[in-house]
Amino acid sequence: MAFPNDETGNVLQEMQAAGIDLSVMHEVVFFQLFEQQAQAQALVDHLADVAPAMKVSIHPDTETPNVWDVDCSVSMVPSYDGIVAQEAEFEQLAAKFKGYNDGWGIEA
Repeated sequence: MAFPNDETGNVLQEMQAAGIDLSVMHEVVFFQLFEQQAQAQALVDHLADVAPAMKVSIHPDTETPNVWDVDCSVSMVPSYDGIVAQEAEFEQLAAKFKGYNDGWGIEA
Protein backbone atom coordinates (compact mmCIF):
# COMPACT_ATOMS: atom_id res chain seq x y z
CA MET A 1 0.00 0.00 0.00
CA ALA A 2 1.36 3.45 -0.91
CA PHE A 3 1.06 6.44 1.42
CA PRO A 4 1.43 10.18 0.79
CA ASN A 5 4.94 11.57 1.14
CA ASP A 6 4.55 13.44 4.42
CA GLU A 7 5.24 12.72 8.08
CA THR A 8 2.09 10.65 8.66
CA GLY A 9 2.52 8.75 5.41
CA ASN A 10 6.17 8.05 6.19
CA VAL A 11 5.36 6.70 9.66
CA LEU A 12 2.64 4.43 8.25
CA GLN A 13 5.03 3.23 5.54
CA GLU A 14 7.68 2.41 8.18
CA MET A 15 5.11 0.54 10.29
CA GLN A 16 3.94 -1.47 7.30
CA ALA A 17 7.57 -2.27 6.38
CA ALA A 18 8.14 -3.43 9.96
CA GLY A 19 5.33 -5.96 9.57
CA ILE A 20 2.53 -4.17 11.42
CA ASP A 21 -0.84 -5.10 9.91
CA LEU A 22 -2.50 -1.75 9.23
CA SER A 23 -5.75 -3.35 8.08
CA VAL A 24 -6.85 -4.31 11.59
CA MET A 25 -7.82 -2.36 14.72
CA HIS A 26 -5.02 -0.93 16.84
CA GLU A 27 -4.82 1.34 19.86
CA VAL A 28 -3.58 4.57 18.29
CA VAL A 29 -2.29 7.04 20.86
CA PHE A 30 -2.48 10.77 20.14
CA PHE A 31 -0.18 12.96 22.24
CA GLN A 32 -1.20 16.41 23.51
CA LEU A 33 1.25 18.74 25.30
CA PHE A 34 0.51 21.51 27.81
CA GLU A 35 2.65 24.00 29.72
CA GLN A 36 0.48 23.82 32.83
CA GLN A 37 -0.90 20.81 34.64
CA ALA A 38 -4.26 22.58 35.10
CA GLN A 39 -4.65 22.96 31.31
CA ALA A 40 -3.84 19.28 30.77
CA GLN A 41 -6.25 18.26 33.51
CA ALA A 42 -8.98 20.42 31.95
CA LEU A 43 -8.66 18.43 28.71
CA VAL A 44 -8.73 15.14 30.64
CA ASP A 45 -11.89 16.26 32.46
CA HIS A 46 -13.51 17.37 29.20
CA LEU A 47 -12.75 14.04 27.51
CA ALA A 48 -14.17 12.16 30.51
CA ASP A 49 -17.45 13.98 29.86
CA VAL A 50 -17.62 13.77 26.05
CA ALA A 51 -15.79 10.48 25.39
CA PRO A 52 -15.95 8.42 28.59
CA ALA A 53 -14.84 5.22 26.82
CA MET A 54 -11.58 6.81 25.59
CA LYS A 55 -8.47 5.76 27.47
CA VAL A 56 -6.72 8.96 28.60
CA SER A 57 -3.65 9.43 30.78
CA ILE A 58 -1.86 12.51 32.08
CA HIS A 59 1.78 12.61 33.16
CA PRO A 60 4.80 14.93 33.24
CA ASP A 61 6.74 14.97 29.97
CA THR A 62 9.89 12.86 30.27
CA GLU A 63 11.94 15.04 27.91
CA THR A 64 10.84 18.59 28.67
CA PRO A 65 10.60 19.98 32.22
CA ASN A 66 7.38 21.74 33.20
CA VAL A 67 5.41 20.21 30.33
CA TRP A 68 2.45 17.87 30.77
CA ASP A 69 1.44 15.09 28.39
CA VAL A 70 -2.11 13.89 27.82
CA ASP A 71 -2.13 10.60 25.91
CA CYS A 72 -5.44 9.76 24.23
CA SER A 73 -5.92 6.19 22.96
CA VAL A 74 -8.39 5.61 20.13
CA SER A 75 -9.24 2.13 18.83
CA MET A 76 -9.14 2.41 15.04
CA VAL A 77 -7.83 0.95 11.83
CA PRO A 78 -4.85 3.25 11.26
CA SER A 79 -5.61 4.56 7.78
CA TYR A 80 -3.87 7.67 6.51
CA ASP A 81 -7.12 9.65 6.24
CA GLY A 82 -8.30 8.46 9.66
CA ILE A 83 -5.05 9.45 11.36
CA VAL A 84 -4.97 12.89 9.70
CA ALA A 85 -8.62 13.56 10.60
CA GLN A 86 -8.17 12.43 14.22
CA GLU A 87 -5.01 14.53 14.61
CA ALA A 88 -6.86 17.60 13.30
CA GLU A 89 -9.65 16.99 15.83
CA PHE A 90 -7.19 16.68 18.70
CA GLU A 91 -5.27 19.77 17.51
CA GLN A 92 -8.45 21.86 17.71
CA LEU A 93 -9.47 20.34 21.03
CA ALA A 94 -6.04 20.78 22.63
CA ALA A 95 -5.91 24.41 21.44
CA LYS A 96 -9.13 25.12 23.38
CA PHE A 97 -7.18 24.23 26.54
CA LYS A 98 -4.00 26.07 25.46
CA GLY A 99 -2.13 22.95 24.35
CA TYR A 100 -1.22 21.31 21.08
CA ASN A 101 -1.16 17.94 19.40
CA ASP A 102 2.32 16.38 19.32
CA GLY A 103 1.85 13.40 17.03
CA TRP A 104 0.68 9.84 17.41
CA GLY A 105 1.84 6.25 17.66
CA ILE A 106 0.55 2.70 17.83
CA GLU A 107 0.75 0.63 20.99
CA ALA A 108 2.60 -2.48 19.91
